[in-house]
Amino acid sequence: MTTEELQSIIAAGLPCAHLEVSGDGSHWYAVMVSSAFEGLTRIKRHHLGYATVGNRIQTGEVHALSMKTYTPAEWAALQAQ
Repeated sequence: MTTEELQSIIAAGLPCAHLEVSGDGSHWYAVMVSSAFEGLTRIKRHHLGYATVGNRIQTGEVHALSMKTYTPAEWAALQAQ
């Protein structure tokens, strides 16, 4: 799987105002900024992120996905620092 493919999969499953994906083909890192995260705990945000890759983790197509999840307001505040 390529970075572009995984980014498209995540974007199709979760509307993101900002999405960065990097990795080596099986171990991935994503920064997700979505209004869908409003009012959710970090655990629930990660559940939403993992839901976008569906069974690709179970099949081994995606071995690991590490995420940083932000609301648009949190992301804006972080960028202003």
